[in-house]
Amino acid sequence: MTLLDGVRIVSFNHFLMGPVGVQHLADLGADVVAIEPLGGGQQRHWAAAGKWIGSDTPLFLAGGRNKRSLALDLKSPAGVEVARRLVAQADVVVENYRPGVMDKLGLGYEAVQAFNPRVVYASASGFGADGPYRDRPGQDLLIQAMSGLAAITGRAGQTARPVGVSAVDHHGAALLALGVLAALYRRSVTGKGCRVDVSLLNAAIDLQLESFVTYLNGPRPEAGIATEGSLGGWYFPAPYGIYRTADADLAISLTSLKALAEATGSADLATIDDADAWTERNRICSLLEDVLVQRPAGDWEAIFAKAGIWHARVGDYESVLADPQVRHNGCFFDTRSAAGEPITLVAHPVRYDGAAPALRLTPQPLGAQTAEILAELGYSAAERARLFEDGVCKGPASAELR
Repeated sequence: MTLLDGVRIVSFNHFLMGPVGVQHLADLGADVVAIEPLGGGQQRHWAAAGKWIGSDTPLFLAGGRNKRSLALDLKSPAGVEVARRLVAQADVVVENYRPGVMDKLGLGYEAVQAFNPRVVYASASGFGADGPYRDRPGQDLLIQAMSGLAAITGRAGQTARPVGVSAVDHHGAALLALGVLAALYRRSVTGKGCRVDVSLLNAAIDLQLESFVTYLNGPRPEAGIATEGSLGGWYFPAPYGIYRTADADLAISLTSLKALAEATGSADLATIDDADAWTERNRICSLLEDVLVQRPAGDWEAIFAKAGIWHARVGDYESVLADPQVRHNGCFFDTRSAAGEPITLVAHPVRYDGAAPALRLTPQPLGAQTAEILAELGYSAAERARLFEDGVCKGPASAELR
């Protein structure tokens, strides 16, 4: 996939949002140089579920493909000079260090823009580039908690509950890629660079767009935003939610109460008009809970399919992997890690002219392309050797000898 062929991105990113956002762009053909400390970024050391695939963590494999790795000591003047040379040639710089770190290195937006005025400079942070929370640690769970996302996902009268994945990180990554692409387009038209700022807090609010607009422009729920029973959200009319059957959970989406009453045989449900689907949602929910639990999910699936009622059985990861549409869409693919270990990765989510971007580089060992990148920057063999000897750079032994 060469949609971004010729675009050079220098990535100063760690953990999830930054690496995944840059990976979206790398998938599209951008030449991404990922700068990491000599000991490797946090994503190489934080093993989800305590699981390692050879010497790699799932977190690193999730956001590390199609990038070249440069291991560099940014605490040394020589290391900063290497980074500066790279940035001078870059179309895009992306960083998610704590606010102020890049400025201390002399690689903040104003400094870089002075010697590379066409640069697109994207920063990802917890709360934004400035403001009262600028220096607070920003992490997905903390942002879910303070943004209302954990509360709206919880159940009334119970402990708030976060989404079971790092949803804010992932949405933030998509917004980061979107912002970079928009800025690159403007530059192609005007020649002007741009500063792009993405925060986890803003991403979390944006994830709740429909809910917040509803909340801000109408009567607010007296009971708060946590939902009761099986309902899927405070602002949805019944029956929208997930219900227990005799053997499995079943989601029921937007549908008429009349059709649902006929399908379930509920005389009580038949007395409620569709116009009251929101005001009577708790009663509707309770009636459905009582009737649906009496039969297995397979029975209800057949009944609802015949009645044209939107529904879906709640699946676990095994059912997702076996799903024929998931397989048809190519959501996962098998490959091998740089060390030769068999691995399965989540594919790029968008198709371009019907095709998915190809894998160009599996997630690379730390510093795998350090010598290669130094040579591209004009460092001689002797200068490269000195940088390795002085501990400014790091790479595989074979690469250091180039």
